[in-house]
Amino acid sequence: MQIYLDAEKCQGHNRCYALAPELFDVDDYGQAVLILDGDVPAELRDKARLAASNCPEYAITITQES
Repeated sequence: MQIYLDAEKCQGHNRCYALAPELFDVDDYGQAVLILDGDVPAELRDKARLAASNCPEYAITITQES
């Protein structure tokens, strides 16, 4: 599983950071920043899905690797 953040869509609600601080941080302007590079570890996959489903701007997408 890979997670992507479209920084241009982010409006700074920071729900992703509140729900999954292991995957996201907030920059100096209040915008989300993805801190994970590469595959999402198995133990964080539920948090990644939760963050994506709670983003009001749909700035977070998840892809499944086959």
